[in-house]
Order: sequence, then C-alpha cells, then structure tokens
Amino acid sequence: MRKIKKAVFPVAGLGSRFLPATKAQPKEMLPVVDKPLIQYAVEEAVEAGITEMVFITGRNKRAIEDHFDKAYELESELEAAGKQELLDLVRNVIPKNINCIYIRQPAALGLGHAVLCARPVVGDDPFAVLLADDLMDADAGQPSVIAQMTRQYEQEGGSIIAVQDVPREFTRQYGIVSGTPYKDRLEKMHGIVEKPMPDVAPSTLAVAGRYILSGRIFSYLEKLDKGSGGEIQLTDGIAAMLRDFPVYAYRSAATRYDCGSKLGYLKASVALGLKHKETGVEFAEYLRTLK
Repeated sequence: MRKIKKAVFPVAGLGSRFLPATKAQPKEMLPVVDKPLIQYAVEEAVEAGITEMVFITGRNKRAIEDHFDKAYELESELEAAGKQELLDLVRNVIPKNINCIYIRQPAALGLGHAVLCARPVVGDDPFAVLLADDLMDADAGQPSVIAQMTRQYEQEGGSIIAVQDVPREFTRQYGIVSGTPYKDRLEKMHGIVEKPMPDVAPSTLAVAGRYILSGRIFSYLEKLDKGSGGEIQLTDGIAAMLRDFPVYAYRSAATRYDCGSKLGYLKASVALGLKHKETGVEFAEYLRTLK
C-alpha cells in the first residue's frame, strides 16, 4: 500500500467572517499565540511523515508562500544582531526536506474544486487534505490527527474522513456522515451530506476538516455539478465515491477549534495560550483576575 506523502491545503477562501482583519492578509495567517493557523496544519502533516505540501491559493495569499520561504533580509539582520535563538526559529519554520508547491485556484468554486486543482501534482496517489480553519489539538502524548489517520489508512486502505459529534442544532454548519461501527474509532460510511437541517440530518457526526483520500476522488469531483451554496462540494464527491469504494469515518478525540469563526478563534487562542511554555503561567494568573 502506498504511503501518504502528499497533503493538500485549500487556502483560497476569502475569510469574510474575519473582515476587516482579512482584507489584506490571508485568514490562514492569523496567529494563534505565536504561529499562524497554516503552520499548525503543516506541522500536523509533517508529524505524519508527509513531505509534499500542496497549497491551493488565491489572490492575496502571497503571505503564505513568503511564510514558508527563506527570509534573507530578516535572517541577515537577526544574524548580525547575534539573535541566534530567533534566527533558528525563523529558519526552522518548516523542515528542509519538505517541498512546498503552490497552485492558484482561478475562481472561488468551492472546496471540491480546490481539491480538484491539486490533481496535476497528486495524480493517482492517496493524499491528505487539511483545512487550516480547523485547528485540531491532540491530547498530550498523542500523535496529530492526520498522523492517526494515516496509520488507520495503512491498516485498512480506503478513504478516511475525520468526524466528531456536534449538537444536532449545529448540523446545518457541517458535512454530516452516516455509518455503522466497524472497529475502534472507525465507522464504515453509508452516506455524507453537506449542511443538512437538524430535522433531516442522518446523524450528528460532523466532518472535522481532516481527510485521507484516494486519488480516485478526482474522477468523481470532475463530474460534479454545483451543489450547496452554488459550489462544487467535496462532500458530494465523497458521497459519489463511497457508492463504489469503501470510505471510513474516524472519530477523532482531539479538541477541535473552528478558527473560521471569531468565537472558535478566541477559544483556540486562550487554550493554546494557557499551554504555551512562555505564556501559560502568567496568562492563567491574568485570566483569574477577570470578572
């Protein structure tokens, strides 16, 4: 079975829920403590042994490319100032064995279309998809969510979608899957639907922004008409594929922060700020002073 060596990061979205902050910078570059959202997702993929990072970008996304590129001026100034610790930090944003590839999505046609844009690079290989908006914080000592999923893929084969239970009134915000228990943390999927109303949702298992997909998905995505929101939905492509091939839902135990929303982003900033070795103790003391 082929190893997962490629990850796709759809980062072409407008970030309209964070305007005006995202007027001139990508939402994926919003910092949580001292790292941008996209770096958390890339680090998750690196931990899983993935070496090819494929970014599906749009206009005003140049900052993402710059972040993972060499910063000659900054490095020269830090070196001249003898700030070795900061210099090492800048140089090690991404390991040297990682290859970054950038593909422009020509129009905002949806997540399914963004993933389809990666086809020339991914080909027939299995690959991961990580949505940087969903910051997945695994428990201490546990592998990253995508690392857990790649292990499941190596054991089972087939595509795997990360899911978590949500309150039924929130099903309209997510892709929702239906399935039957298969083995530890895995369910064999029967269906998946994009943002169903609570009264018709087949379950409360919501897609959590992490996917391991067979290269077969591209042939299904290219045949899709526009779906929910007038966009080409990845959910619809997966729904079509699982009629012919097995797809599994992986119940992730990580804490998920929806950093595409203001509240989720604030929760992530607080939670990770409390965990951070530089800020944790003093930040906790400060929070206790708030009324």
